[in-house]
Amino acid sequence: MMLWQEFRRRGRYFIGPLLGITFTAYFVYHTIEGDRGLLAAREITQQLHAATEQLQTVQSERDALAHKVAGLNPNHVDPDLLDQQIRQQLELVSPGEIVVLPRKDSAKEPAGAAAQPPR
Repeated sequence: MMLWQEFRRRGRYFIGPLLGITFTAYFVYHTIEGDRGLLAAREITQQLHAATEQLQTVQSERDALAHKVAGLNPNHVDPDLLDQQIRQQLELVSPGEIVVLPRKDSAKEPAGAAAQPPR
């Protein structure tokens, strides 16, 4: 019984610091590991950089397409772009041009399969 009273008397001095240490550990953990912690902030920063690079790529593609569309303006048509579009849509070639077509079977075969003779 004396031991229990001694624990209660000395325990009063440890409760405050123990609660302070517990709360500090809780907040430090969530500062590092939480949904808005340092590790999450680093991941979000990496995602932001990847999204920025993708945005720049898409903007450059958009600018290229805008330039191409501007060349097909009905008020002023770019003759080279018009010729390219006509050839592509109608599949036309000039009499002096050489046409190189890709082989259909080379895309399906593995790289080493074309060098082996058929059995």
